[in-house]
Amino acid sequence: MLSRLLFGPSRPGIEALRPLLYRIAFAWCHDAALADDLVQEALSKGWKRRAQLRDEAALKAWMVSIMNHCWLDHLRSRRDFDDIEDWQDELESAADAPEVRCDRERVIACVREAVARLPLGQRQVLTLVDLEEFSYADVAAILDIPVGTVMSRLSRARASLKSLLNPALQQSAVQPLLRRVK
Repeated sequence: MLSRLLFGPSRPGIEALRPLLYRIAFAWCHDAALADDLVQEALSKGWKRRAQLRDEAALKAWMVSIMNHCWLDHLRSRRDFDDIEDWQDELESAADAPEVRCDRERVIACVREAVARLPLGQRQVLTLVDLEEFSYADVAAILDIPVGTVMSRLSRARASLKSLLNPALQQSAVQPLLRRVK
């Protein structure tokens, strides 16, 4: 494969980040084809700009930052909004609640659905901090926002997830498993 030839022998660290970049891209856009495109574009730009990386320890955050710029470029090209900073940190829709009684796979699907309903800024911060375990400072650098903004978006994202998922937990706790028959 061409990507192995390009990234493999001379710089294995860049190509090794493909699964991580894909997880993050998919969490942001919820479209497998677009996530693949974003990852490929980020890897390509990372390869072209590899001389700019001064610290190998920062490779992961550097590549996620490049992918964030690719994501923002994609959003700008769609022109579905005036300015990404003008988006309010509100839920897109509060109409649909997660399923009440879920087995393990359905719980995962419910959580993914709830995360998908978060505004973009909250979804990005939540994904990077809670799922990929970046520090607040790394997330601030990746997204090019202040650390305080990272903290407030994360707090709102967690509160929103709690409110989205809490009704499902309450309903499943209230429903009895057995009924008494006389």
